[in-house]
Parts: sequence; structure tokens; C-alpha cells
Amino acid sequence: MNYEEARKYLKEVSKYGSVLGLESIRELMRRLGNPQDELKFIHIAGTNGKGSVLAYLSSILTKAECRTGRYVSPTLFSYRERIQVDGERIEKEALARLTSRVKEAADSMERDGLAAPTSFETETALAWLYFRERNCDVVVLETGMGGALDATNIVKTTILEIMTPVSMDHMEFLGDTLEKIAVQKAGIIKPGTSVVSSVQEPEAEKVIREVCRERDCRLYAVDPASLSEIQYGCEEQCFSYRQWKNVRISLAGSYQIQNAAAALEAVDALREMGMEIPDADVYAGMRETVWRGRFTVIEKSPTVVLDGAHNPAAAGELRKSLERYFSGRTLRYIFGMFRDKDYEKVIELTAPLAGHIITVETPDNERAMPAERLRAEVAKVNPSVEAAGSIYSAVKKTLEQSSPEDVIVIFGSLSFLGEAEKAVKRVLQ
Repeated sequence: MNYEEARKYLKEVSKYGSVLGLESIRELMRRLGNPQDELKFIHIAGTNGKGSVLAYLSSILTKAECRTGRYVSPTLFSYRERIQVDGERIEKEALARLTSRVKEAADSMERDGLAAPTSFETETALAWLYFRERNCDVVVLETGMGGALDATNIVKTTILEIMTPVSMDHMEFLGDTLEKIAVQKAGIIKPGTSVVSSVQEPEAEKVIREVCRERDCRLYAVDPASLSEIQYGCEEQCFSYRQWKNVRISLAGSYQIQNAAAALEAVDALREMGMEIPDADVYAGMRETVWRGRFTVIEKSPTVVLDGAHNPAAAGELRKSLERYFSGRTLRYIFGMFRDKDYEKVIELTAPLAGHIITVETPDNERAMPAERLRAEVAKVNPSVEAAGSIYSAVKKTLEQSSPEDVIVIFGSLSFLGEAEKAVKRVLQ
């Protein structure tokens, strides 16, 4: 199997959809020799902020000369971004070779009358094989959805769990209250481990504290009162947190300050376990962290921002950032959503700020909301809206109508941001 064949296979298995549960992934990994049992994990669950916290912590650990695997989904610009070691994407040769091994195991399961592994289970198996092959010291692992029944949750060798902010999302799978969702997310917490928690809503915080108490875990909670000397900016932000003074980060978005604080709490927890992480590597790792698609400024005249605000909590943070950074400037949106998301609340939070909005349909995804239907929903809140036939046409028209002082915000589903960035570069060539 070559790289193109491997990518075709991985796309084909996506037809099995998303299935919560651990039986299939356990059987798949058993047939592959359980490589995950030979690795150490930092496991991250939550609704928003998982990728950012993972990026900060992975960058710090790599700086500290700890061979660090990172596994994230979805990715915006390259499939191979999902599986990285020390910030370098999995090689095409390795992806093809290891996908062949996973396919052999998956085929044997089907021959034995078992359910075929899902796309996420297949990719997770591929990642664990690669991380073992590369002799990773630690793997920073992001859940796909939920926690307790997420395919990543068969790991037994977790050294630290991180709970990023929990909010209402995937309710059809995880529950219709914040407490129920938090119970699912906190399902990754293993007995006797250390746990870092971001600032949470009271219902979620109560669940996390109860689980930590029941499982005899040490809890490190982000304390917003310990944040000080905050300087916000689109190109660089600076803050102090507890003993960490003048920490500089390159990720924009007002919410990134608390994400960074969670990463610092994780550093403290890892140091308590005996890991050597010098201060200089912490500061350098934070400063050099890159995580595209989360309030990422890709052009400056006009300003163009990419942001994956696809649920109400993320939309609320996006609104705060727009009001903080771009007060008084004309905002133009290019907006696309999945129909199974709470698009009405996202629209309610963001649409009033925009001078004009163009809706788009995320391509090649059956969950995508048609641009015209999304336009009709936006019009209930902001009448200055139109639907575009393609992402490129939406980008082209918005750029043509914008002055250098305007701000173009491309947001909603993460799945179209990569194509949108390509369209921006194409139009501006």
C-alpha cells in the first residue's frame, strides 16, 4: 500500500461513521499487539481548548528534550498533522506502511464477523503504532468526542489528565445537561493520577472534583485570580500566572490566556512527578507554540482571521475577542456550520456584530448545512446576509468589497478553514 492508497482507504472507512464504545478498538489493538501499553500518555478531554492546551504542552515538552507524540483531530490543513512527533508530521512512508498493518487487522475482524473499526479507531491505532515505533517518551493525546467511551480511553498508562472547559456540545451522544456531559468527559480520569482542570462552569467543576476525590487523584485547578499583568494582542500576548512571570504567547484570542494557564498547571504537575522541565524551556515552548485555525490572523490589510468557533461556548469567546481586538472596525463574516450543531445560538452570539455576512456550505460533508438555509437563519438576526455558491466565491467577493481597515472573520466549522485560507491566498496573488 502506497501513500495515496492509504489515504483512499482511510477515507473509505469513514463510511462507518462515529460509534462510541471501546469493544472494537480494544479488539483492534489486541490484534496489533497493544502498542499503546508501551507508551505514557497525557490525556486531554473537554469541549473547547483541547488542541490549544495540547499544542502548548507538546511544544514545552519538545523543548525540554522529551520525545513527544501528539495526536489531534480534526486537522485543518494537512491530514498528516493528526500524528506528529516533536512537531514533525508522520512521514508518508510510515503512514502507508502502518495503515497496511491496521487494515490487515481490521479485515481479520470483519472475517471473524466483528464490526469494522471506524475511521477514528483506525487513525488512533495508526497513531499508537507510530508513536511506539518512534520510542516516544510521552504522548499528548486528545479525545475525539466525549471521554469515557471515546476510542482513546482504552489507554492504561496515563500519567496526567487535563480537563479543558466543558460546555454543551454533541448532546445527542453525551447527554442533554452540562453535568451529564462532564461525567462523560471525566471518564478519562484514571485512579491515582494527577488531573489539571481549566476554569469550569459550576456543574462541570462539581463533577470533576467528585471524580478526582472518588479516584484518589490530585487536582490542579486553574485559578483565574492568579492571572495578572495581562496584555492582549493579535500578534503576541503576555501575562503572569502564579510563579510564572511575563509569559509570552503567539496565539491570539482572549481565551488563550486561560488555555496557557492550564498548560502551566500541567507543567507543575509533571514536575511534581519528577520530570525535568527547565524554566527556559517552558517560556520558549509557550512563546513558540503554533496552533492554526484558532483566532489565527493570516492577512493584515484587510485583516483576515480564521477561527473554528463551531459551538456556543467557542462563539462566545470569539465575540469577546472581536470586541477586544477590533472595536470600532467593520467586521465581515464568511460563515459555515454543520446542521447538527447549535447554529442558532452561534448566530445569536456573533451575527449582530457583522456589517455583512456571506454563508457557505462546507464541502464534501453530509453534515454540512446548505448555504441558503444558513443564510435564512442568519437573516433572522442580521438582514445583511447572502449565500455563496462556493468558498472561493465568498472569499473573492468579501475581499473585493473590503477596505484595508476592515476585518474579515472566516469561522464556524473547522472543516472548511483550510480551503478558505487557500482561497484567500489565491485571490490575493
